[in-house]
Amino acid sequence: MTNARFSTLRRIPRAIWVLGFVSMLMDISSEIVHSLLPMFLVSGLGASVATVGLIEGIAEAASPIVKVFSGSLSDYLGNRKWLAVAGYALGAVSKPFFAIAASAEVVLAARFADRIGKGIRGAPRDALVADIAPAEYRGAAFGLRQSLDTIGAFTGPLIAVGLMFLWANDYRRIFWIALVPGTLAVLLLALGVQEPAHLSSPKGVNPIRRESLRQLSASYWWVVAIGAVFTLAWFSEAFLVLRAMQGGMKPALVPLVMVAMNVVYTLSAYPFGKLADAMSHMRLLVIGLGFLVCADVMLAQSSAWPAVLLGVSLWGLHMGMTQGLLAVMVAHTAPANLKGTAFGFSNLVSGMAMLVASVVAGLLWEQFGAEATFYAGALFSVLAAVLIISGSRYLKSAE
Repeated sequence: MTNARFSTLRRIPRAIWVLGFVSMLMDISSEIVHSLLPMFLVSGLGASVATVGLIEGIAEAASPIVKVFSGSLSDYLGNRKWLAVAGYALGAVSKPFFAIAASAEVVLAARFADRIGKGIRGAPRDALVADIAPAEYRGAAFGLRQSLDTIGAFTGPLIAVGLMFLWANDYRRIFWIALVPGTLAVLLLALGVQEPAHLSSPKGVNPIRRESLRQLSASYWWVVAIGAVFTLAWFSEAFLVLRAMQGGMKPALVPLVMVAMNVVYTLSAYPFGKLADAMSHMRLLVIGLGFLVCADVMLAQSSAWPAVLLGVSLWGLHMGMTQGLLAVMVAHTAPANLKGTAFGFSNLVSGMAMLVASVVAGLLWEQFGAEATFYAGALFSVLAAVLIISGSRYLKSAE
């Protein structure tokens, strides 16, 4: 029984595990900062919630714009690893600037640089996973990488909580610590992953020219559209932190909401990634959206700690069910020689949606309260479910 249970994990190539640990280390680095940043902006620098939404929206939109070019460049060059290394390096280098920031503008510049780094590495890394993983284990491979990534996403806030108590809410000192795991991530990727053989664009051919883009099918673009509406429903996780602040929690304990979300995310990402190899993707997406609606309604109705904890846990379950799955659907509907480009365009559209979502979420919060922000998220979740059902004939090739 034990051998059968772990047989799939044993078949996942070593390089996928290494990429997962690289993601884990960088997420520790990023989440140490991000779990404290909304509080630092509002209580430390005097920024408004609308400003937080604007900073998050601009920063998150920067990443996918870069992903288009980095993904296409990885197809053109036939090399994904070193582009990913460069992106992880920029993410690591940006961390000290949060520690020295004296204004919201400096925070915006640091967040922008951090997300540019994410943009450089994201599409080549996802395409690298798709290149390395056998097709029959691709869902499990993406789920495993996402699970390891998300271990970092809850370890980072835990470290932040401990250091907030140890160093009496000294945000700047804690931000310096984030440089350490970021640097380790860069070294592990540079030394631990070998570039696999994969199809590249013919020499001199631009992967994002019109003739190449015509190879991307209607099924692919339908997946992209669904991903965009999903993103409108998510907006930025900074609003989860701000909702916890409204409940009167001690600042040192607020990052625990991110811990709760990411623990659930971690525990669910691999099992649901493996399930996606055997179950209808559309059905799984719709079920995941149901959990997101429940999370938004719960967060809209109360800022009390038990309600926030349940809401963010349901949010994490939704992420575990759907995040790796959307990546699998992109991989299944994209030509082998355009996988980097396909992930890049998918991330671009979702990033533009994130900019809109975060700005609108911040404005709704300022004008009508937190309840309006989360009810709007629930509404977009329902819209995404309708889009999936109406586009079922296009999505069969993504199964």
